Amino acid sequence: MRIKTVATLGPKSLAKETMQAMVTCGVRIFRLNFSHGQAEDFAPTVGMIRELEQEMDLPLTIMGDLSGPKIRIDEVQDSPVNVEKHDRVSLGLPQARDKAPQSPFISLSVPELLQDLQEGMEVALSDGMLRFRVQEVIEPHTLFTLQAENAGLLSSHKGITFPGKDVPLAAMTDKDRADLEAGLDIGIDCFALSFVQSEKDIQDLRLAMQEHGHTVPIIAKLERARAVDRLDAILEQADGIMVARGDLGLECPLPQLPILQKQIIRACRHAQKFCIVATQMLLSMVQNPLPTRAETTDVANAIMDGADCVMLSEETAVGNYPVEAVCFIQEIAGQAESYLLERMQGPYRPKIEKNPAKYLAYSACLLADNTESIALACHSTSGTTARLLSSRRPAQPIYALTPDMGIIRLLNFYWGVRPKLTGCDLSNHLDRVETFVQECPLFLPGDRVVITSGQPTPGQQEKHTNQIKIYTK
Repeated sequence: MRIKTVATLGPKSLAKETMQAMVTCGVRIFRLNFSHGQAEDFAPTVGMIRELEQEMDLPLTIMGDLSGPKIRIDEVQDSPVNVEKHDRVSLGLPQARDKAPQSPFISLSVPELLQDLQEGMEVALSDGMLRFRVQEVIEPHTLFTLQAENAGLLSSHKGITFPGKDVPLAAMTDKDRADLEAGLDIGIDCFALSFVQSEKDIQDLRLAMQEHGHTVPIIAKLERARAVDRLDAILEQADGIMVARGDLGLECPLPQLPILQKQIIRACRHAQKFCIVATQMLLSMVQNPLPTRAETTDVANAIMDGADCVMLSEETAVGNYPVEAVCFIQEIAGQAESYLLERMQGPYRPKIEKNPAKYLAYSACLLADNTESIALACHSTSGTTARLLSSRRPAQPIYALTPDMGIIRLLNFYWGVRPKLTGCDLSNHLDRVETFVQECPLFLPGDRVVITSGQPTPGQQEKHTNQIKIYTK
């Protein structure tokens, strides 16, 4: 499959046999959710994944998902409290409880979140199931009256969000910093940063890695409306993007979410950065052996929108059918990819711009179609050439050779890319790719492969992609 599947590990999938079955079904990326444990707790799991990697001779990528500043309200008296539409409640800092004009009182011990909260602004609780609007500012930054916009249960310690409001909290918490350092020490390949609001959050995480002495790729999770507004700047700093539809769906109107997903995926492809679509992909498979029709359509649409990866969360972490969920998402991908390639009728043409690297990649994909080549192959020291080829969405698989295992695991995220480790015994990049094609049993005599590579010339001393070759085995 060209689309990549990310599987979250949890109580129902931590057995080595289960992980092996998921890899057999197509998983190449495993997600470790640090919201449910400390990084060091996952050391045995990392060890098992590395064993599988060796036994199955397949590169596997381990993604650590940092918790971020998940904000929850304090204890609610007489919880749970039934709230009817149009009911009024009070929201404020703990010390304002005695001044609250309405009951029940929602206590929030994070003063920064109440700064600049104004009349008419939205407040959402319980993953958006209970929504309020600020009716009155009783004491600025301290105490407010809210009016319920729907009925529901108000319970203690539920998550609270302020859709559309800037949240003056750094994306990386003290727990995240500790998990980052421990995660790097146990061999995590990349980190997803939660609740990113701007490019500075990515820069702060990369600086923390540098201070620890080791840097790995960073995935920006888009969960805030402000992050979507700053997408281009975030794309410049991040190595990839996750469309985290759960929290993002709280920050923006739900009818707008499908359009945002399409816009984010498109922006990622134009920037040659991978995009993961996540949250409730096959949620019904937590309890059922088959997904709903709506879920299969949702997964297929994400793939046809151009996503590089689809991610399973509860389905594989706590669901009763983790392997079946992976297999089913692969079956959907097979159907969706076939239709996507049929509809495209050739690789994506770059925008009209002065960008020789993009046009070289596009030309290689066109040539592969025209010569009926069965694959594209490249040598990609940094991964850039493979990313450029992937962004054109060719019908042929892309074999990306690199001597760097970190780049191998990064390229696992990219649509259609099959990363391969190469040695350094041959100094010429073209020779390395030709040797791979000649010796690879996947290619039969007479098969054609389009090769892209970079060799210095008298006027170009650095190794950038500068040639395309049709290689017939």
